[in-house]
Amino acid sequence: MTTQTPARPQLIDLHPPSADMLRLVQDGLQREPRQLPAWFLYDNEGSRLFDQICQQPEYSLTRTEIALLESAAADMAHAIGSGVIVEFGAGSARKVGPLLKAMRPSAYVALDISADHLRQSTAALQAQHPGVPMLGICCDHSQLDVLPDHPLIRGRRRVGFFPGSSLGNFTRNEAIALLRRFRDLLDGGPLLLGLDQPKSRSRLEAAYNDAAGISAAFAHNLLQRLNKDLGANFNPDKFRYEAVWQEAESRVRMALISEANQTVSVAGEPWAFSAGQPLVTEYSVKYSVEMARELAKDAGWRWCQRWHDPADDLSLHWLEAAD
Repeated sequence: MTTQTPARPQLIDLHPPSADMLRLVQDGLQREPRQLPAWFLYDNEGSRLFDQICQQPEYSLTRTEIALLESAAADMAHAIGSGVIVEFGAGSARKVGPLLKAMRPSAYVALDISADHLRQSTAALQAQHPGVPMLGICCDHSQLDVLPDHPLIRGRRRVGFFPGSSLGNFTRNEAIALLRRFRDLLDGGPLLLGLDQPKSRSRLEAAYNDAAGISAAFAHNLLQRLNKDLGANFNPDKFRYEAVWQEAESRVRMALISEANQTVSVAGEPWAFSAGQPLVTEYSVKYSVEMARELAKDAGWRWCQRWHDPADDLSLHWLEAAD
């Protein structure tokens, strides 16, 4: 019996250029409150730190979602069918394994903002699933208009996978726009969407501000990235990290709070921060089942089925494009 040697995953690099990043930073610093796109957090070091966050005892989302996928993947595969699995924001690609085994897709396509992380994760996944051809696309999937023309994608049914409650990083209007974009990218194919649900304030704030300080390091790495990539001069020691549950908006707000009146330069342009002023690094909206169904409908999707963990903390929703 011969052992199948896995092919090396291919990579298409569509990462936004530095000029686009600078424009987004300038736009974000003019907002009130100031806020930068969440994908800025995920350079190679940020992606590494996020993987550590997922292993912290306070952050149960990843473990719970993986367990749910392992227990329900066969049922999901039977209900949804197969095709090319397209994962948006694949990160370490730790969650798709049960679907690859159960669905036996014709290919796996991983979209992520960090090219280095994408190379590492798809190579590791390819070794575990040598019979599934794999393609990595380095991009900002929230701005992607079409998937690149590639033999692994062309003419094949597409099954979208967006786990991790990453949709929570977007406002409601942004989330609707993103889900509509996914509908176009999937060319009418279904979407398996992971959403975290509301919980107690104490649980949620602890999950995003772990005792080991990894979440704080993750946020502060954003400033280091701006210093490195855009010639900024942020002093991370002058910003403290804060994670706060905002009940009215059903979200956790994560921000770096200026500890003093200070002026920061970004690409030679000065930006004044007052003491106590936040720079929002990301939001994490928590969706009740009712909120999820309404969101899907408004974005042009038909809600078909929901799988959830025993405690009903999070859900995976099967959506089909509405007629």
